[in-house]
Amino acid sequence: MTTVPTQTPPQSLNEWLTYISAQHSAEIVMGLDRVREVWQRMGSPRAPINITVGGTNGKGSTCAMLECMLRTAGYATGFFSSPHIQRYNERVRIGGESAADDLLTASFDAVERARQQAPIVPLTYFEFSALSALWCFAREEVEVAVLEVGMGGRLDAVNIVDPDVSIVVSVDLDHQAYLGDTIEKIAFEKAHIYRANRPAIFADAVVPDSLRDYATQIGADLIVLGKDYRFEKMEQQWSWLGSVDGIAIAKHSLPFPALRGSYQLKNASAAVAALTCLADRLPVSLGHIKRGLLEVEWPGRMQVLPGQPTVVLDVAHNPHAARALDDALGGMAYHPNTYAVFGMLRDKDIAGVIGLLKHRVDHWFVAGLPGERGTRADEIGDALTAQGITLFSQHASIATAYAAAREKATPNDRILVFGSFTTVAAVLDTL
Repeated sequence: MTTVPTQTPPQSLNEWLTYISAQHSAEIVMGLDRVREVWQRMGSPRAPINITVGGTNGKGSTCAMLECMLRTAGYATGFFSSPHIQRYNERVRIGGESAADDLLTASFDAVERARQQAPIVPLTYFEFSALSALWCFAREEVEVAVLEVGMGGRLDAVNIVDPDVSIVVSVDLDHQAYLGDTIEKIAFEKAHIYRANRPAIFADAVVPDSLRDYATQIGADLIVLGKDYRFEKMEQQWSWLGSVDGIAIAKHSLPFPALRGSYQLKNASAAVAALTCLADRLPVSLGHIKRGLLEVEWPGRMQVLPGQPTVVLDVAHNPHAARALDDALGGMAYHPNTYAVFGMLRDKDIAGVIGLLKHRVDHWFVAGLPGERGTRADEIGDALTAQGITLFSQHASIATAYAAAREKATPNDRILVFGSFTTVAAVLDTL
């Protein structure tokens, strides 16, 4: 029996987004029972082949490279990611393009109809998003879906789907309130995207014991960087070397990814490892891998805008990402001054991020972020002062902070915008 909603159903995408934001009292609720129940009521929509990618950082870039390589090989692709930077549509990509409003509103309607069947099931914004994406992929008949885990893995909504290949890109401290306060606890949560008798890629050389133990316990085929596959960097190209079923495989003369930062080779090599595991079902030629690496785009990740001064956008919001950003900045050309436009959420390690990047910044332009999780400008100022930083100014918004940085910078200087998806989005909105 279906319960008829008492209010007029939303019509536009914005109305739907407002509606789904109000359907659960909490922004984040860990657990799969509710979302799995609604998914099953919907008929368990999913793509025929699925690749799930989790990790503390790097998972979005890895997904983007996978999607681009598969798409250039001619496959009909779906890609679910979160959060978006400017428009919600970015979260669901079909064939490399953001989903249209009418497809998304139809998907939300399908989720809502299933949710409203007695007993009514409350869903969070992210759970709505994940179910919407799976419905879109089934509706559009994509051949392969690349699914980015939102947080953790074990209790993340994406984990209702049994993937054909899983990748854990990295494990570091973040979201400790939900995932645990040690690397081992967090690794245990992320390892749960692995499945028995299926490739389970770990894209780092140091494997947490909890991740290895879980993979062994369920009988997953654990594939580890530095042991089962590796990459070799040369001056103008790189090679991927590994094995599948005991057969050595090498892919040479690969171009560096279009995504900036030396750490992207680690992400790219994990993507190539996943495609190698699926070669019998989804063959992708060396030429398509090369083209995918050259054409991949992933906004807000070490993104350099055209023109002068140099403007770098990066959503880095935890120490692990800050270390990668620091390394990438160090590989750029010389700039007389670097001006940071900076805002973070209060549940992040603000002091840790500042400490890692303060040697790169000559002057900080800080602003608060909206919402309950947003840190005020004066609180960020206190964090800077605590680390001996005196050259900073506080602004009413990220947009005004960016305007002030632009006014101060000369054509040869660099402006670094970082700290949060919201921070990067605010600057992109001004452009």
